[in-house]
Amino acid sequence: MHSLFAPAPELVKLEQAIFFIKDHFQRSLARALRLTRVTCPLFVDRNSGLQDNLNGVETPVRFHATQLGDRHLEVVQSLAKWKRYALFRYGVPAGRGIYCDMNALRPDESDLASAIHSVHVDQWDWELAIRHEDRTLATLQHTVARIFAALRRTERAVCRRLGMTPLLPHRITFVHSEDLCRQYPHLTPRQREDLVCRRHQAVFLVGIGGPLPDGGSHDGRAPDYDDWSTPTGDGRQGLNGDILVWSPVLHRALELSSMGVRVDAEALVRQCTVRGCRDRLNLPWHRLLLDGRLPDSIGGGIGQSRLCMFLLRRRHIGEVQASLWPDHVLERCRREQIHLL
Repeated sequence: MHSLFAPAPELVKLEQAIFFIKDHFQRSLARALRLTRVTCPLFVDRNSGLQDNLNGVETPVRFHATQLGDRHLEVVQSLAKWKRYALFRYGVPAGRGIYCDMNALRPDESDLASAIHSVHVDQWDWELAIRHEDRTLATLQHTVARIFAALRRTERAVCRRLGMTPLLPHRITFVHSEDLCRQYPHLTPRQREDLVCRRHQAVFLVGIGGPLPDGGSHDGRAPDYDDWSTPTGDGRQGLNGDILVWSPVLHRALELSSMGVRVDAEALVRQCTVRGCRDRLNLPWHRLLLDGRLPDSIGGGIGQSRLCMFLLRRRHIGEVQASLWPDHVLERCRREQIHLL
């Protein structure tokens, strides 16, 4: 068992590096987007509409609290909708935002063998209030560029500290998922990501959740936070996407962030109709949006362990995050001398 774990002195150095990355990046992100750190919930009421239903098939951790009667509580899967409610509750004006240190559980995570997934999800969840007229592709791209600049600043600081060479390019490349589908119809979405990421090193893949030219979708997205259906010109649609970087250690594209301009009332109704879940429109959070009380916003999540894994050139997310893994994953890590926390 102990062969899975690194010697104590090495662990201390690793933990110091992890802290440095997290501390540096969250401060850089907050400055770049004018964000204030806020306290966030670990669980929400199932009937509030605040839970992130992800792809609609994942089952959240559910429980009852003795002193809360018969209320059905769920551990959050993300804070995508809670953050927008927080903007409303705190009265945050356009051009300012919030971020929080989110910890979530996704017990139905199906890809624990992949080295980049975990039941425990830790990310910086952020949300920025915007004007309605700024719900545009230009706003999305400008925000992505500022986040990428914060990533590069942190990478340079880490490389100076640890004597490494930076990997990130000077600029991130914007590519639309519909264009990739047309150019490489014979490839899977994952293969398209690898191809374009290997070529450009850092990519923002626009338009995730809506239909592609082949009738499928690049990846799943819930219908009630990211706007993946609004037309953006040239026959394309979607005001959301993922920040992807090329990992030379894993030899694959690594998603660091999922983000997007959030749905307005029109997009919410349209997307819930497409997904056959108009019943959600009666939930408290959704009523607030339909009644025009929630601010327009752009937001997303940035994986803390994913970022540490990338910047520290690690082969498994368990090297930078304490979690549990299937036996076959533990055996592979033992064979490959991957030391888990």
